[in-house]
Amino acid sequence: MKEQLQKDFDNTIKNLSLSQKDIEIKKFSLDNFINKGFPNRKEEDWKFSDLNQIINKNIGELSFYNDYTSTNKVDTSVFVDGLEHNKIVFINGRIEKIDFDYEKKGQIEIIDQSETINKFDNNNSLSDLNNAFTNKCFKIVIKTGYQLLKPLIIYHTTNSKIWSKNINLRLDFELQEDSCLRLIDLFNDTSEKNFLNIFYNFNLKEDAILKNYKVDKLENKNIKYSFNNIVQNKNTISETFILSSGSNFFKSEINCNLEGEHSSAFVNGIFSLDKNKHHEIRTTINHLTENTKSYQLIKSVLEDSSKAVYQGKIYVNSVAQKTDGYQLSKAILLNKDSEFNAKPELEIYADDVKCSHGSASGSLDEDSIFYLMSRGLNYNQARELLINGFLLDVVEKITDSEIKNLIKNMIGIKE
Repeated sequence: MKEQLQKDFDNTIKNLSLSQKDIEIKKFSLDNFINKGFPNRKEEDWKFSDLNQIINKNIGELSFYNDYTSTNKVDTSVFVDGLEHNKIVFINGRIEKIDFDYEKKGQIEIIDQSETINKFDNNNSLSDLNNAFTNKCFKIVIKTGYQLLKPLIIYHTTNSKIWSKNINLRLDFELQEDSCLRLIDLFNDTSEKNFLNIFYNFNLKEDAILKNYKVDKLENKNIKYSFNNIVQNKNTISETFILSSGSNFFKSEINCNLEGEHSSAFVNGIFSLDKNKHHEIRTTINHLTENTKSYQLIKSVLEDSSKAVYQGKIYVNSVAQKTDGYQLSKAILLNKDSEFNAKPELEIYADDVKCSHGSASGSLDEDSIFYLMSRGLNYNQARELLINGFLLDVVEKITDSEIKNLIKNMIGIKE
């Protein structure tokens, strides 16, 4: 793999307009990745998901070079109907469209950072891989006091032109004081057996609100890793919802630093898995000052030989008095071959806090199924009703009614 990495890196650099210093920084990241390799079970954060093994089993040998010089036609049929929205369209890792036509001029600034290396500081070999091979990097700034009139949907689209490719994406967001961003990440894959490595960085200034919804629903054979780094100032709110269902493997990581008083972070997620799919959500909420709050709720419905993992950590600094931290994970296993692993963590160095965690898993209640069948439902209808009821309270945590209804339709939840 080392020779392939070096060859693909050299080809990538040829297509970028970088200073010698920036090339050296990228080369440093490449060397770090070569030394570390893909994460495996020896690393605590990856003890349930050996990415090195998963890639070898599902893809085999990866190519790390992508030709971003040729354009791809935007397929408008993938756009969400019935919801007016702004768009960023990635096709095979290349940005093909940025459209903020619904917004007032001068309130959104888009900065091309491609010729300035902005190293993502994360002790993670996938961060090094992303730093080494990212092609285009944009920073999107929401100006002070502006709330987007329409949500932004980022379409992550792959097609049959690529196979056994590694795609690295990076976006930075700055939400200035008293601004608001509603962001949907929608994965539309028609390709097979590629590895997507996505890093977002969010900087929330005072009184800003971020609402991010990640939706991986379409059936596909790709492998995905997504890392959100969120820095929150005073009186900020971040709301993250994850629907994890379609890909062969998908690990979503949320690292949230609550640096300002009265900042809050909410993470809610649903695993809906079948076949041999393997998905994971890992969260780290760092309470770094007093009067901060976090809430996490993850629910899973698993069948066949699928596997779901939730690792959630709440860290409370010694100065972070009056912290309120909560996390809970629950899973329904629809057969004996499905598997759910949970690793809740509390690391607390302050004494005036309210923190709790819990985890539970089990099968559907046969008595409840029998009762519903006695009221006229057949077995499948009774099962669907119980599963919908189990998942509904997670979806109800979505505070945006328009997006909540969209996601209900995507999941197929009927009230």
